[in-house]
Amino acid sequence: MHTVDFVTYPCRPGTLLWVRPGQVQRFTTPGRMNGTHLLFTPAFPETSAARGLADDWSAPNCWQLGTDADYATTSALLARLHSEYNRPGGPSREILSLLLAALLLHIDRFPRPRTHPDRHAGGEVYARFDAELERSYATTRRAEDYADRLGYTVKTLTRACQAATGQSVKHAIDARVALQAQRLLAHSDEPVAVIARRLGFSEPTNFGKFFTRRTGTTPGDFRAAQQTATASASTSAASSGEGS
Repeated sequence: MHTVDFVTYPCRPGTLLWVRPGQVQRFTTPGRMNGTHLLFTPAFPETSAARGLADDWSAPNCWQLGTDADYATTSALLARLHSEYNRPGGPSREILSLLLAALLLHIDRFPRPRTHPDRHAGGEVYARFDAELERSYATTRRAEDYADRLGYTVKTLTRACQAATGQSVKHAIDARVALQAQRLLAHSDEPVAVIARRLGFSEPTNFGKFFTRRTGTTPGDFRAAQQTATASASTSAASSGEGS
């Protein structure tokens, strides 16, 4: 079992996990994760085709590769990366970059669960909105502000968001703010009032009402539950002799 951004996924042969920058993760049960691990840092040169896929906050984190073709292609791309990385005389960074782009673009073809936005369905309008949301979610939650910055009408943004997510622009904005709030509450020691200010709330009480409306629990209760879960996982791992 593996938890990414507060969603727990069962992992078995054929499971593909993609954890992106800024996401938080937790190994929820003791055990060894046997599989290929691919790590690339922000400093690694990406092609323009793949740029943005790694930062898509709303993209899925887990797929179960159910067909032989999906599994075979993914495995072959990973094996080719591994072979180039360990090439005698040293790898070519350009080839590694192109192979990484091919892998990411291949993964991006996989069908998305209904709970995740399909940025392709929203076209360029949704893609631009999604990028602007990642830059500005902590400074404004008004759909009108995003429309002005992007040169669209709110109606145009609404159509794109409906096509991609089935939800309104406001829902998409609030979902991103709520996710960041959960990350900060679970994995920082900052007071709730400080987190509220970081996310653009002038008063902690307004942040508390927003968070409770979005998640069904108060910021304090959410943080306490996450701390309990983390302590429980650490205790289980220590008693079983597993490292973290």
